[in-house]
Amino acid sequence: MSDWLISLEGTEAGHRAALVMALMAAFLHAVFGALQKGRHDPWLSRGAIDVSYGLLAMPLALFAVPWPEPHMWPIFAGVLVIHTGYKLSQAFAYTKGAYTVVYPVVRGTGPLVTVLAASVVFGESFTPAQWMGVAVLLAGIFGLAGYNLLFLDVDRHTLPAALRLAVLTGLFVALYTTYDAYGIRATADPLTFLAWFFFLDGLVSVMPPLALHRWRRMADPPPLGPLVARGLVGAVVAFFSFGAVMLATRLDKVGEAAVLRETSTVFAALIGWLVLGEKVGPRRASLMALIAAGAVIVELGG
Repeated sequence: MSDWLISLEGTEAGHRAALVMALMAAFLHAVFGALQKGRHDPWLSRGAIDVSYGLLAMPLALFAVPWPEPHMWPIFAGVLVIHTGYKLSQAFAYTKGAYTVVYPVVRGTGPLVTVLAASVVFGESFTPAQWMGVAVLLAGIFGLAGYNLLFLDVDRHTLPAALRLAVLTGLFVALYTTYDAYGIRATADPLTFLAWFFFLDGLVSVMPPLALHRWRRMADPPPLGPLVARGLVGAVVAFFSFGAVMLATRLDKVGEAAVLRETSTVFAALIGWLVLGEKVGPRRASLMALIAAGAVIVELGG
């Protein structure tokens, strides 16, 4: 499978595959965010997810893919540092604010910074039409965040802190998207990077011990059964969500993959409405349509 993936790099078929992967990652990333923010404490959910995907990836990393080349170990060390910052800032943001407030700001901050970083790191460029698409997408995302800030009734007293943490998380998203794209391109076998990423990021993560400490200190801790189940489901979603967007950045432009993934904001709002019971309304629906339109312009403008 690795040989087939590598053969697609820089081809039209690779571009189409990257498009499908980025959109799949968008939907699944929204599902992943809802799993972390849902009924359980976001710290507990993330800890359970990390342990689950680390354990599931262990046999793949140790026995199913080639071992990483020596130069990959410092890269994996950087991955762990960046993803730790991302997880901590995201958990704090979800603790302070509603899912449909935090998520759009996180996803809106990420793509613009990623596009700029990709132009420096990978020499990528966007056409004027694609930049217009980025502007439309960001207008929709930050318009949605602004609307939530003005009119959402929940968590009003912690909303400013939640938005500041969401911006910080978005910067970490841009950083890990660019850095992970560099990492997956630095190894001969992209599946080696993915397997070892999930193995190390899951089991060397700070989130499981933090989650365990938090669970033990709770006056009424939730039962472990549903939490373990959520962790396993989240692990499978993470494999396909993060794995898909990482492969998309190897097959095609990092900036385009990052922008298309941010259609996850649309899926997130629908999940918040249908699953978590958070209100949407016609104005927010229009802003979500603007986000989707921006992503379409980016793709067609290429």
